[in-house]
Amino acid sequence: MGFLSRIRRLISGQTEISGVVNVYAPVSGKVVAIEKVPDPVFSEKIVGDGLAIEPKGKLIKAPIDGRIGKIFETNHAFSIESPQGLEIFVHFGIGTVELRGNGFKRLAEEGQEVNMGDPILEFDLDYLKQHTDSLLTPVLIANMEDIQAIDKNQGQLEAGKDVIFAVKL
Repeated sequence: MGFLSRIRRLISGQTEISGVVNVYAPVSGKVVAIEKVPDPVFSEKIVGDGLAIEPKGKLIKAPIDGRIGKIFETNHAFSIESPQGLEIFVHFGIGTVELRGNGFKRLAEEGQEVNMGDPILEFDLDYLKQHTDSLLTPVLIANMEDIQAIDKNQGQLEAGKDVIFAVKL
């Protein structure tokens, strides 16, 4: 995604991205190191670097102001890009794609401009606990090539209120 976003910015005349962006928790819960997610695509940082959250509650919120890029057909994951060009990918749980959307409800649409904290997806935690391999929810920076540093937080976080990490572009 990073390469394509760079090309998009070049074509549109947008300047290079810079600054610091605070990324807020999209779900409430406890922070877990990305390396602990039981899927190598996430734990080996193939998709990007970040953190995971052991979720509670029922809403996945926008972690930044921006435009929704892609919401997976199964409503378990989405991407969002900030005005500065930061690309965040949120993926609820492991094994959730096999549920074909069961346990999730879409509250926003692809291409929609959202503010940090706006609800994007709703989830049924009890249903998902029974039907998934893991509830750990990776929150990743997809365009790591544009990132100079990440300051990751720890502990319990509340969705839309607490910073999960600060990103220096």
